[in-house]
Amino acid sequence: MNLQSNTGWDTVTILRKNQPRKSEARQEKVVRAAQRSGQEIETSKKFNAATNRQHQMSASVSKLSSDLEEFHHNTVGMEVGRLIQRGRQEKKWTQAELAKQINEKPSVIVEYESGRAVVNNQILGKIERAIGIKLRGKDKGQPFQTKVPKGKQAEKSKE
Repeated sequence: MNLQSNTGWDTVTILRKNQPRKSEARQEKVVRAAQRSGQEIETSKKFNAATNRQHQMSASVSKLSSDLEEFHHNTVGMEVGRLIQRGRQEKKWTQAELAKQINEKPSVIVEYESGRAVVNNQILGKIERAIGIKLRGKDKGQPFQTKVPKGKQAEKSKE
């Protein structure tokens, strides 16, 4: 059995040099040192990093708004905006209180009440339940009745 190596006692073989940690790699001096040594450097910018936005404009909407042809999205309209205002005022809520009630930003309520908001059925449903007025369909402006589970209906009919 031959245990001899082709290296001497004084030479050091480095199999793998540790890469700098990600937090260190972001530092400018580490990047410059890597450039000097001729290492590969990849830079990329994160899209929408550190933003807290719930309802963002999707790519199709931005493409639609930048398109030269005349397209438009349906907005809720002034009729729905007035219904929201009326329901909110009946409950004596401010726009901020209604927004808090439905877990949205006050700017969302402002857009809906002004009639400029793009129709979002999820938000309209939340507002309907909060103010108790139907905002969609043929019964716009009528009181909103919550659905009663089938078991509860049977109990009411027996009474």
